[in-house]
Amino acid sequence: MEQLPIFLNLRGRTVVLVGEGEAADAKARLIMRAGGRIVPGWEEGATIAFVALADDAEARAAAEALRARGLLVNVVDRPDLCDFTTPAIVDRAPVTIAIGTGGASAGLAKAVRQRIEALLPARLGALALALHTARAAMKARWPAASDRRRAIDAALASGGALDPLDGDAADKVDAWLVAATDAAPSRLEIIRLTGLDPDDLTLRAARLLGEADHLFHPADIPVAILGRARADAVRHVAEAPPTVPPPGLSLWLERADG
Repeated sequence: MEQLPIFLNLRGRTVVLVGEGEAADAKARLIMRAGGRIVPGWEEGATIAFVALADDAEARAAAEALRARGLLVNVVDRPDLCDFTTPAIVDRAPVTIAIGTGGASAGLAKAVRQRIEALLPARLGALALALHTARAAMKARWPAASDRRRAIDAALASGGALDPLDGDAADKVDAWLVAATDAAPSRLEIIRLTGLDPDDLTLRAARLLGEADHLFHPADIPVAILGRARADAVRHVAEAPPTVPPPGLSLWLERADG
Protein backbone atom coordinates (compact mmCIF):
# COMPACT_ATOMS: atom_id res chain seq x y z
CA MET A 1 0.00 0.00 0.00
CA GLU A 2 1.58 3.25 -1.17
CA GLN A 3 -0.66 5.60 0.84
CA LEU A 4 -2.92 5.41 3.87
CA PRO A 5 -6.53 5.90 2.72
CA ILE A 6 -8.60 7.96 5.17
CA PHE A 7 -11.88 9.86 5.08
CA LEU A 8 -11.44 13.35 6.49
CA ASN A 9 -14.36 15.25 8.01
CA LEU A 10 -14.07 18.80 6.61
CA ARG A 11 -17.53 20.03 7.56
CA GLY A 12 -17.13 23.51 9.03
CA ARG A 13 -13.32 23.32 8.83
CA THR A 14 -11.01 25.77 7.09
CA VAL A 15 -9.21 24.63 3.93
CA VAL A 16 -6.56 26.67 2.12
CA LEU A 17 -6.89 26.83 -1.68
CA VAL A 18 -4.14 28.70 -3.52
CA GLY A 19 -4.67 29.36 -7.23
CA GLU A 20 -7.38 30.00 -9.77
CA GLY A 21 -8.65 28.54 -13.02
CA GLU A 22 -10.19 25.19 -13.88
CA ALA A 23 -7.98 23.11 -11.59
CA ALA A 24 -8.63 25.37 -8.62
CA ASP A 25 -12.35 25.43 -9.40
CA ALA A 26 -12.47 21.64 -9.39
CA LYS A 27 -10.80 21.49 -5.97
CA ALA A 28 -13.16 24.19 -4.68
CA ARG A 29 -16.17 22.13 -5.71
CA LEU A 30 -14.73 19.09 -3.96
CA ILE A 31 -14.08 21.03 -0.75
CA MET A 32 -17.55 22.58 -0.75
CA ARG A 33 -19.20 19.21 -1.33
CA ALA A 34 -17.44 18.04 1.83
CA GLY A 35 -18.66 21.11 3.74
CA GLY A 36 -15.28 22.84 4.03
CA ARG A 37 -14.70 26.59 4.28
CA ILE A 38 -12.25 27.88 1.66
CA VAL A 39 -9.63 30.59 2.29
CA PRO A 40 -7.01 31.79 -0.25
CA GLY A 41 -4.03 31.65 2.11
CA TRP A 42 -2.86 30.33 5.46
CA GLU A 43 -5.19 31.03 8.35
CA GLU A 44 -5.11 29.92 11.96
CA GLY A 45 -7.04 26.68 12.33
CA ALA A 46 -6.64 25.59 8.70
CA THR A 47 -6.83 21.82 8.26
CA ILE A 48 -5.25 21.02 4.89
CA ALA A 49 -4.19 22.94 1.78
CA PHE A 50 -4.49 22.66 -1.99
CA VAL A 51 -2.18 24.43 -4.44
CA ALA A 52 -3.34 24.87 -8.04
CA LEU A 53 -0.69 27.02 -9.71
CA ALA A 54 0.58 26.56 -13.26
CA ASP A 55 4.15 27.71 -12.61
CA ASP A 56 6.36 24.98 -11.11
CA ALA A 57 8.46 27.31 -8.99
CA GLU A 58 5.44 29.17 -7.63
CA ALA A 59 3.65 25.92 -6.85
CA ARG A 60 6.68 24.52 -5.01
CA ALA A 61 7.19 27.74 -3.03
CA ALA A 62 3.52 27.92 -2.03
CA ALA A 63 3.52 24.27 -0.95
CA GLU A 64 6.68 24.67 1.13
CA ALA A 65 5.31 27.78 2.84
CA LEU A 66 2.07 26.04 3.77
CA ARG A 67 3.88 22.88 4.85
CA ALA A 68 6.06 25.02 7.12
CA ARG A 69 2.81 26.08 8.84
CA GLY A 70 2.14 22.45 9.65
CA LEU A 71 -0.41 21.76 6.91
CA LEU A 72 -0.63 18.70 4.71
CA VAL A 73 -0.54 19.93 1.11
CA ASN A 74 -1.88 18.68 -2.21
CA VAL A 75 -0.29 20.23 -5.31
CA VAL A 76 -2.42 19.67 -8.40
CA ASP A 77 -0.74 17.53 -11.10
CA ARG A 78 2.53 17.30 -9.14
CA PRO A 79 2.40 14.10 -7.09
CA ASP A 80 6.05 14.45 -6.07
CA LEU A 81 5.12 17.62 -4.15
CA CYS A 82 2.01 16.13 -2.50
CA ASP A 83 1.58 15.02 1.10
CA PHE A 84 -1.74 13.50 0.04
CA THR A 85 -3.67 12.91 -3.16
CA THR A 86 -7.40 13.16 -3.84
CA PRO A 87 -9.04 10.02 -5.18
CA ALA A 88 -11.70 9.44 -7.77
CA ILE A 89 -14.95 9.28 -5.82
CA VAL A 90 -18.11 7.20 -6.05
CA ASP A 91 -20.70 9.06 -3.97
CA ARG A 92 -23.67 7.14 -2.61
CA ALA A 93 -23.90 9.16 0.59
CA PRO A 94 -23.33 8.12 3.28
CA VAL A 95 -21.44 5.42 1.34
CA THR A 96 -18.30 6.83 -0.26
CA ILE A 97 -15.85 4.81 -2.34
CA ALA A 98 -12.46 6.30 -3.11
CA ILE A 99 -10.13 5.02 -5.85
CA GLY A 100 -6.55 6.22 -5.76
CA THR A 101 -3.36 5.44 -7.65
CA GLY A 102 -0.97 7.46 -5.49
CA GLY A 103 -0.83 10.07 -8.23
CA ALA A 104 0.37 7.55 -10.82
CA SER A 105 -2.64 7.87 -13.13
CA ALA A 106 -5.72 9.99 -12.54
CA GLY A 107 -7.13 8.56 -15.79
CA LEU A 108 -6.96 5.01 -14.46
CA ALA A 109 -8.65 6.03 -11.21
CA LYS A 110 -11.41 7.69 -13.24
CA ALA A 111 -11.91 4.59 -15.40
CA VAL A 112 -12.20 2.35 -12.34
CA ARG A 113 -14.64 4.81 -10.76
CA GLN A 114 -16.85 4.71 -13.84
CA ARG A 115 -16.95 0.90 -13.76
CA ILE A 116 -17.93 0.90 -10.08
CA GLU A 117 -20.51 3.65 -10.66
CA ALA A 118 -22.23 1.42 -13.19
CA LEU A 119 -22.38 -1.50 -10.73
CA LEU A 120 -23.77 0.21 -7.64
CA PRO A 121 -27.47 1.03 -7.31
CA ALA A 122 -28.46 4.62 -6.64
CA ARG A 123 -30.07 3.64 -3.33
CA LEU A 124 -26.97 2.07 -1.78
CA GLY A 125 -26.80 4.99 0.64
CA ALA A 126 -30.38 4.30 1.70
CA LEU A 127 -29.35 0.76 2.65
CA ALA A 128 -26.57 2.15 4.85
CA LEU A 129 -29.02 4.48 6.58
CA ALA A 130 -31.54 1.66 7.07
CA LEU A 131 -28.88 -0.51 8.70
CA HIS A 132 -27.88 2.40 10.94
CA THR A 133 -31.51 2.87 12.01
CA ALA A 134 -31.75 -0.85 12.78
CA ARG A 135 -28.65 -0.97 15.01
CA ALA A 136 -30.61 -1.20 18.25
CA ALA A 137 -32.82 -3.95 16.86
CA MET A 138 -29.76 -5.87 15.63
CA LYS A 139 -28.11 -5.62 19.05
CA ALA A 140 -31.25 -6.97 20.65
CA ARG A 141 -31.46 -9.79 18.08
CA TRP A 142 -27.76 -10.73 18.38
CA PRO A 143 -26.33 -9.45 21.70
CA ALA A 144 -22.85 -10.85 20.97
CA ALA A 145 -20.92 -8.59 18.59
CA SER A 146 -19.35 -11.56 16.77
CA ASP A 147 -22.78 -13.15 16.12
CA ARG A 148 -24.12 -9.81 14.94
CA ARG A 149 -21.26 -9.28 12.52
CA ARG A 150 -21.61 -12.77 11.05
CA ALA A 151 -25.35 -12.28 10.54
CA ILE A 152 -24.78 -8.96 8.80
CA ASP A 153 -22.00 -10.44 6.67
CA ALA A 154 -24.31 -13.23 5.54
CA ALA A 155 -27.11 -10.81 4.71
CA LEU A 156 -24.82 -8.54 2.71
CA ALA A 157 -23.15 -11.37 0.78
CA SER A 158 -23.82 -11.83 -2.92
CA GLY A 159 -27.36 -13.16 -3.22
CA GLY A 160 -27.99 -12.53 0.48
CA ALA A 161 -31.10 -11.01 1.99
CA LEU A 162 -29.57 -7.52 1.80
CA ASP A 163 -27.30 -7.87 -1.22
CA PRO A 164 -25.87 -4.34 -1.74
CA LEU A 165 -26.33 -4.69 -5.51
CA ASP A 166 -30.07 -5.12 -5.01
CA GLY A 167 -31.59 -1.70 -5.55
CA ASP A 168 -34.47 -2.57 -3.19
CA ALA A 169 -32.32 -3.89 -0.33
CA ALA A 170 -32.97 -0.81 1.80
CA ASP A 171 -36.67 -1.77 1.95
CA LYS A 172 -35.90 -5.31 3.16
CA VAL A 173 -34.04 -4.63 6.42
CA ASP A 174 -37.08 -4.99 8.71
CA ALA A 175 -38.15 -8.24 7.06
CA TRP A 176 -34.60 -9.58 7.31
CA LEU A 177 -34.51 -8.90 11.06
CA VAL A 178 -37.69 -10.90 11.53
CA ALA A 179 -36.69 -13.83 9.32
CA ALA A 180 -32.92 -14.04 10.01
CA THR A 181 -31.68 -17.29 11.49
CA ASP A 182 -29.15 -17.64 14.26
CA ALA A 183 -25.49 -17.22 13.41
CA ALA A 184 -23.79 -20.12 11.64
CA PRO A 185 -21.83 -22.61 13.82
CA SER A 186 -18.04 -22.83 13.93
CA ARG A 187 -16.43 -23.69 10.61
CA LEU A 188 -12.84 -24.47 9.65
CA GLU A 189 -11.50 -24.14 6.11
CA ILE A 190 -8.01 -25.09 4.91
CA ILE A 191 -6.05 -22.98 2.43
CA ARG A 192 -2.95 -24.51 0.84
CA LEU A 193 -0.73 -21.80 -0.55
CA THR A 194 1.00 -22.70 -3.81
CA GLY A 195 3.16 -19.56 -3.72
CA LEU A 196 4.25 -16.67 -1.52
CA ASP A 197 2.85 -13.88 -3.69
CA PRO A 198 -0.59 -12.66 -2.55
CA ASP A 199 -1.47 -11.97 -6.18
CA ASP A 200 -1.31 -15.73 -6.78
CA LEU A 201 -4.13 -16.46 -4.33
CA THR A 202 -7.07 -18.30 -5.83
CA LEU A 203 -10.42 -16.56 -5.91
CA ARG A 204 -11.64 -18.95 -3.21
CA ALA A 205 -8.68 -18.22 -0.95
CA ALA A 206 -9.04 -14.46 -1.40
CA ARG A 207 -12.76 -14.65 -0.60
CA LEU A 208 -12.21 -16.76 2.52
CA LEU A 209 -9.47 -14.43 3.77
CA GLY A 210 -11.88 -11.54 3.40
CA GLU A 211 -14.55 -13.35 5.43
CA ALA A 212 -12.58 -15.17 8.15
CA ASP A 213 -12.91 -14.40 11.85
CA HIS A 214 -9.74 -16.28 12.84
CA LEU A 215 -6.51 -17.16 11.01
CA PHE A 216 -4.40 -20.09 12.22
CA HIS A 217 -1.01 -20.37 10.53
CA PRO A 218 2.64 -21.39 10.95
CA ALA A 219 5.11 -18.58 11.64
CA ASP A 220 6.56 -18.73 8.11
CA ILE A 221 3.38 -17.63 6.32
CA PRO A 222 4.30 -14.31 4.61
CA VAL A 223 2.93 -11.10 6.08
CA ALA A 224 1.81 -10.10 2.57
CA ILE A 225 -0.55 -13.09 2.51
CA LEU A 226 -1.91 -12.39 6.00
CA GLY A 227 -2.44 -8.79 4.97
CA ARG A 228 -5.17 -9.89 2.56
CA ALA A 229 -7.36 -10.91 5.51
CA ARG A 230 -9.76 -8.60 7.31
CA ALA A 231 -7.93 -6.23 9.63
CA ASP A 232 -10.03 -7.36 12.59
CA ALA A 233 -9.52 -11.09 11.98
CA VAL A 234 -7.70 -12.65 14.94
CA ARG A 235 -4.28 -14.11 14.05
CA HIS A 236 -3.00 -17.29 15.76
CA VAL A 237 0.52 -18.58 15.13
CA ALA A 238 0.21 -22.37 15.45
CA GLU A 239 1.83 -25.61 14.33
CA ALA A 240 -1.46 -27.30 13.45
CA PRO A 241 -5.08 -26.36 12.84
CA PRO A 242 -7.31 -26.11 15.92
CA THR A 243 -9.07 -29.24 17.08
CA VAL A 244 -12.07 -27.18 18.17
CA PRO A 245 -12.23 -23.95 16.16
CA PRO A 246 -13.69 -20.83 17.78
CA PRO A 247 -17.11 -19.48 16.74
CA GLY A 248 -17.40 -18.25 13.17
CA LEU A 249 -15.15 -18.95 10.21
CA SER A 250 -11.59 -20.06 10.95
CA LEU A 251 -8.87 -20.67 8.37
CA TRP A 252 -5.83 -22.88 8.54
CA LEU A 253 -3.13 -21.59 6.17
CA GLU A 254 -0.34 -23.91 5.13
CA ARG A 255 2.32 -23.91 2.44
CA ALA A 256 1.95 -26.58 -0.23
CA ASP A 257 5.74 -27.08 -0.14
CA GLY A 258 5.80 -27.31 3.65
